[in-house]
Amino acid sequence: MTLAQVPAGKVVSYGQLAELAGLGRAARWVGRCLSQLPPGTTLPWHRVIAASGRLSLPAGSVSGAEQRARLRTEGVLVLNDRVDIRRHGWRPMEHSG
Repeated sequence: MTLAQVPAGKVVSYGQLAELAGLGRAARWVGRCLSQLPPGTTLPWHRVIAASGRLSLPAGSVSGAEQRARLRTEGVLVLNDRVDIRRHGWRPMEHSG
């Protein structure tokens, strides 16, 4: 699965993930699938954010707090519920072995 390839410390947008997975412009579908992941999944769902760099999960929610904590643990700078895509964005061609 494409999401499993996103390395720690990097983020990907819903749309980018859809494109990389061969799903075209299915960003909303990706979001729906992520929302249905089972508790305890090992997939790095927290690395998926909006194309603008905004975190989609509400700051006051349990999942939103977990996303922010996980990203910060990986060294991703989160300021005003945003991530700098230029700094932390995943570019598979640059990160492939």
